[in-house]
Amino acid sequence: MNVLDKISELRRQRGWSEYQLSLKSGLTQSTISSWYRKNTLPTIPSLEKICDAFGISLSQFFMEEEEESMIVSRQENRMLQYALRLEPGQFKALSAFLETICEKE
Repeated sequence: MNVLDKISELRRQRGWSEYQLSLKSGLTQSTISSWYRKNTLPTIPSLEKICDAFGISLSQFFMEEEEESMIVSRQENRMLQYALRLEPGQFKALSAFLETICEKE
């Protein structure tokens, strides 16, 4: 797996430019673009900031595609934890609410 290709793919999935990634990660845009210009790899601390911006862990970053489908993000995990605490009626109401929101998109 090419690290720079993976970063580009994750940016594309989110519709982010290099500039938007720099804002979300706390890295400068020149740092990010220099990786591509010089074909160099980010340091581990920089890659950790990139992963934080994407809401994934380093281990998720390095997973192969077939493994990724089995992993949930931190945000998804938090939602699952909330859902597990609901009574059946509450869960049904939440599901109905979410369906109405998603149908509007």
